[in-house]
Amino acid sequence: MKLVTENFLLAISIFFIGILLSIIISKLSKIFFKKLSKRTKTNFDDFIFEVISGIIKPIGFLLSFYFSIDYFFVDEITFISVLLNIQKLFILIIIIKALNKILIRSLTESTSKINDSSISSMISSLTPLIKALTWTIGSIFFLQNIGVQMTAIWALLSAGGIGAGLALKDPVQEFFEYITILLDKPFQKGEFIKSDGVLGMVERVGVRSSRIRSINGEVIVMSNSALTNGIISNYAQMEKRRLVHKLGVVYETSPKLMKLIPTIIKKIVEDTKDASFDRCHFTDFGDFSLNFELVYYIPTNNYLAAMEAQQSINLKIIEEFAHNNIEFAFPTQTLNIESNKAK
Repeated sequence: MKLVTENFLLAISIFFIGILLSIIISKLSKIFFKKLSKRTKTNFDDFIFEVISGIIKPIGFLLSFYFSIDYFFVDEITFISVLLNIQKLFILIIIIKALNKILIRSLTESTSKINDSSISSMISSLTPLIKALTWTIGSIFFLQNIGVQMTAIWALLSAGGIGAGLALKDPVQEFFEYITILLDKPFQKGEFIKSDGVLGMVERVGVRSSRIRSINGEVIVMSNSALTNGIISNYAQMEKRRLVHKLGVVYETSPKLMKLIPTIIKKIVEDTKDASFDRCHFTDFGDFSLNFELVYYIPTNNYLAAMEAQQSINLKIIEEFAHNNIEFAFPTQTLNIESNKAK
């Protein structure tokens, strides 16, 4: 009985001494970290010191209780063993939460220095993955610490991992394609693109698919893999748009008018807003027309502006050709019939 009383008093002493030391260490650490943080210019280390100072006291209290219980109950008792394991779990939870706070703050600090919003968004989206990773590692560490045989668990996790890998093959592939789009930047939100016959503006780049608003108005959802594996025409990154047109006039057109056509077209293009003339030449003798090739540039990546300029040029060409009696050619065939008179 005397021995039990002595052990109890010592256990109580261990508990209160641990509490006292925890309070003292917590206060001293705050003073020390405060002086240390003044030597640095960033706020990130202040946050780390604050998190560490904040967990010293609760972990100290739990450890004090743990060692006092462990000392008093020398013999292994199931209930006491469970209680000690619960205390270990609480300590581990406190540490993992503090670690997650530091890692997420570090991630936030790194993204704030990046001017690219798409990269920042991708890095921020990794937050749940970091939390899941820390909790998984912490859980494995806890199970090993309390004596759980990990061989069977590792085998189960391996089998589950293979099954999950097969089931999540497509989503995982799309996620990596999403990262490829954000890093390689073949297109971004708000840009006008053409891919696999789809022409429209990118409204959203998602983890699994991207949404494109077509020129007809409907929203087209395309998988990221379909976009990255196909050919993408990004009109938003064009500095200027090159347009090539074929014009055909009838064979009856006089040489004088043939020489005049390039001059007429050049003046039309130069007088058109958002258009820059390059060349216009009589290129070849077609089956039913004398062909000219017109090349000009639209110095904008705006699709609507380009179409407006092209329409204006086409209408003026029709007007000027009509004014100068120049006829456009159309597919024709001349059939010559000869009658053979009997000799």
